[in-house]
Amino acid sequence: MEKEKCRCCEEKKTCRGAEYKKALLNRLKRIEGQVRGIEKMIESDAYCNDVLVQSAAVGAALCAFNRELLKSHMHTCVIRDIKAGDEGVIDELAETLYKLMK
Repeated sequence: MEKEKCRCCEEKKTCRGAEYKKALLNRLKRIEGQVRGIEKMIESDAYCNDVLVQSAAVGAALCAFNRELLKSHMHTCVIRDIKAGDEGVIDELAETLYKLMK
């Protein structure tokens, strides 16, 4: 009798070092704090231009986060999958880039 494979084991995962993971999480927490700041600005009827400037800062922070994660992804996951013969990772990367450039 053949064992059923657990679907969770078929999902792709990325092992990140503790320091790198901590750095990514810290960036996200700073971004979260910025978003909460914008919420408070809206609640307190802050001037539109001030809110827009803060919103632009959040967008820039997210773009920087994405660039860092994309660079890491290409140097680790993409190279690993290509070396393993999985050229489908190129299509996946192209689709991800398309989504990031919208």
